[in-house]
Amino acid sequence: MMRLLKLISLMAAVAALTVSASLPGTYAKPEYSKKEKKSCKYCHTSNKPSKDDLNDAGKYYRDHKTLDGYTPKG
Repeated sequence: MMRLLKLISLMAAVAALTVSASLPGTYAKPEYSKKEKKSCKYCHTSNKPSKDDLNDAGKYYRDHKTLDGYTPKG
């Protein structure tokens, strides 16, 4: 019985990670940097990019899926 509970817990954890990783916008992707010809730091404020550290450019990209039309402030 205990082995079955451990197996179910493990399967649930794997399923949760798989679903969260497949959601759009949940993490930075190197393809975005290549597509826009910008470094990760152009849109992110830290060295470990995440959806929580976006600057104005990153928020624009999140909303428009492109940097076309984005004008940096100042």
